[in-house]
Amino acid sequence: MKRRRNLLKKVKGYRYGRRSKERQAHEAFIKAGTYAFAHRKLKKRDFRKLWTIRINAATRKLGLSYSNFIAGLKKNNIELDRKVLSQIANEAPQVFEKIVEKVK
Repeated sequence: MKRRRNLLKKVKGYRYGRRSKERQAHEAFIKAGTYAFAHRKLKKRDFRKLWTIRINAATRKLGLSYSNFIAGLKKNNIELDRKVLSQIANEAPQVFEKIVEKVK
């Protein structure tokens, strides 16, 4: 009884029988956990893609490709990660422009 009640609390908000029928609720709960685990990994990949796209867009405006920009950063020993570069490009374009000029 207690096990059923706890399970049904966890699946509150699910649709159809998955919120009220014990077997369907358990299957939905297990599958949700599997998806949650997998998508925690995928989220990291998705954000890295987003940062790359933002940096690429910002560098193209300044006449440089993304790959040349990253290569230039490594050559000049500028150790900023893609997340920070993306934030700088988005929030402080003047600062990003100075970084690009240093890389060129």
